[in-house]
Amino acid sequence: MFLYLQPQKNRLDVNTLSYKTISANSATVNKRWFIVDAEGQNLGRLSSQIASVLRGKNKPDFTPHVDCGDYVIVINAEKVQIPDSRLTKKEYITHSGYPGGQRRVTPQQLLNKKPFALVEEAVRGMLPKNRLGRQMFHNMFVYVGSEHPHQAQKPQELKFDI
Repeated sequence: MFLYLQPQKNRLDVNTLSYKTISANSATVNKRWFIVDAEGQNLGRLSSQIASVLRGKNKPDFTPHVDCGDYVIVINAEKVQIPDSRLTKKEYITHSGYPGGQRRVTPQQLLNKKPFALVEEAVRGMLPKNRLGRQMFHNMFVYVGSEHPHQAQKPQELKFDI
């Protein structure tokens, strides 16, 4: 017994030129302004969402080697929530480069002295550790209180489903 198989239709008949990979560059990136209220938000979850927006991972044309993220304004940075155990046990360590220049600061001390620095340090730790990450970090503005000088940019409110 002999089976005759029908020839299959060529699958390459689809227009493959329409499937080009889109790679963003500085001329094609569309940057928007967002505002985030940090009041009552968990520091780690909030900062990971902000870092994702700063990198541009929420956009369909995300390109890892281009700054395609948006601008983020964070208000009420002093009202961010941190667990009590984390306030005293965690330490931020810096070094001036000189002998004996190592400094240790707890989040409680940082919250009393510079409350905006907690959010900045958390987001900075989640961005790439290179010149592109430093460039992305400059797209974030953190303020104590609910006032900010960026009203002219007409920022849209950004809510995270955390």
